[in-house]
Amino acid sequence: MDYQQYKSDVCADVGKTMVAKGCQPILFIGAGFSKRYCGALNWEELLTALGKECPEIEHEYAYYRQSKKTMPQIGSIFAQCYKEWAWKDGRAFFPDEFFAPSIGEDIFLKYAVVQKLKDLGPDRNGSFGSKELDAEVNALKSINPHAVISTNYDQILEPMFPEYAPIVGQQVIRHAYMSIGEILKIHGCVSDPSSLTLTDEDYQKFANDKKYLSAKLFTYFVEHPLVFIGYAAGDDNIRAILQEIDHMLPPNVGLIDNIYIVEWKEEIAPEEYPVREKIIDIGDGRTIRVKSIVASAFEWVFTAFKSEAPLEKVNVKLLRSISHRVVDLVRKDAAKNTVDINFEMLSHALEHPDDFAKVFGIAAMSDPALMNVMYPFSPTTAAKALGYKDWNKLNQLIASVKESTGYDIRASDNHFHVRIPSGENGSLRKYSQAGVDLLKKVQIGEALPNLADPKITGDKIVAN
Repeated sequence: MDYQQYKSDVCADVGKTMVAKGCQPILFIGAGFSKRYCGALNWEELLTALGKECPEIEHEYAYYRQSKKTMPQIGSIFAQCYKEWAWKDGRAFFPDEFFAPSIGEDIFLKYAVVQKLKDLGPDRNGSFGSKELDAEVNALKSINPHAVISTNYDQILEPMFPEYAPIVGQQVIRHAYMSIGEILKIHGCVSDPSSLTLTDEDYQKFANDKKYLSAKLFTYFVEHPLVFIGYAAGDDNIRAILQEIDHMLPPNVGLIDNIYIVEWKEEIAPEEYPVREKIIDIGDGRTIRVKSIVASAFEWVFTAFKSEAPLEKVNVKLLRSISHRVVDLVRKDAAKNTVDINFEMLSHALEHPDDFAKVFGIAAMSDPALMNVMYPFSPTTAAKALGYKDWNKLNQLIASVKESTGYDIRASDNHFHVRIPSGENGSLRKYSQAGVDLLKKVQIGEALPNLADPKITGDKIVAN
C-alpha cells in the first residue's frame, strides 16, 4: 500500500461517515491553521515576542518556561509587567480609555496581542499567498460546515466564511441558540481585546463558565462529524475539548468514528501509508482514540468533506435567522401565548418531511402547489380583484406601469408575475398579490415603488 491508496481509503471513510451522520461537519480550527494561511505566530512565539517588547519584563519567555510556568501563568506575569509599563513610560502606546479604574488590568497585554494579529488575512486580491493555499481555502469553503469553532484570536476565518456570524468569548457561553452558520470564537477575538482568554485567571474563569459550551459540544458530537484542523495531537486546547467529549462517553468505547484530526507532515514518501488512527492522552490516565488524516497539502482532505448537497444556493444568514426565530417562538412567544399556532398544519408538515420546508417558506419554485400559493391570480381573476369584468383592462394597467416606470412586469418572472409553460408552445401567466396591489396603485393614482431596483421586483429569468 502507498500514499495514493491511503488518500483513497481516507476519502472513502469520510464519505461513509458523512452519509451515516447525514449532516455537515463541525470544524475546530487551531493555531496551526492561521500559521499556514497567514504566517501567524503560535502562542509560544507570541509570548516570546511580547516578552521582548515590554521593558518591565525581567526575563525572556524561555526563562519562565524553564521555571515550569505554564503559558497561561506566563500570560499573567506578562500582564502585570505590561500594566506597570503602561502606567509609567509606555502610556503613549495605549488608548486613553484603558486607564479608567473600571478596566481590567490585563487589557494592556491583550491590546499588545491585538496589534500583532489584527491585520492577518488575505491580501487585497483575496489571496492567501499561493495558488496551492488558495485552492485549499476554496476546498475548505466547499465543505459548508454547520459551524466553526476556533481557539484563535485572529479574524482570518471571517473572509473565508462571510455568511457566518462570529460569536465571541462570553457570548458563546450566553448564546441561546445552536444554529447553523456560526463561528464560535471560544477564546475571544481581536475585535474585542478584553475578550481574549490569555492569562491564568482567564483560563480559570473559562473552565468555570464552560458548562453551556460542554452541552453544545455534546450536541455537535452526537449529530455531526468533527474535524480538527491546525492542532497537534498533544495541544492543550484539543485535549481540553476531547476531555469534554470523553465525559459524555461510556467506558471502553474504543475508536470514536466521527472525530478526525488533520495533521500536517512536510514530506510524505510516495510509498508511505500513514496511520489512520491516533491515541490522544487527555490526562488523568485516560486516552481517547480518534481518526487521523496525515497530509502535506490539504486540498484533497477538505474536498473529501465537501457537501454533496447544493448548499451553495442556501442563504446561511436566512437559515440562521429562521433557527433563531424558531427558538424565540418556542421559548418566548408560544410560552407567553403571544402567537396563535396552527398545530394541525405543523403536525401535518412534521409527518410529511417534503412539506416541512414550506412552513418556513423554503421550497423549490418548480413545486406546483407552492407556485399556486405565491401566484394565485390568473389574468381573469386578477382583473376581477381590481373590479373589472375581463383581462383587457388588466393589460391597460400593465401598460401604464411600463409607460410610467419603464418596467414591464410581464417581461420576466418576478415578485408580481410568473409565466408557466403549458403544452408544447403555450404558457399560462399568473399574478401574485403584490402584482395586484401594484396595479391597484396605478388604478387609484398612487405613486409606484422604484421598479429599477431588483430587490423590489425580484427579477429571476426572462419569460419568452
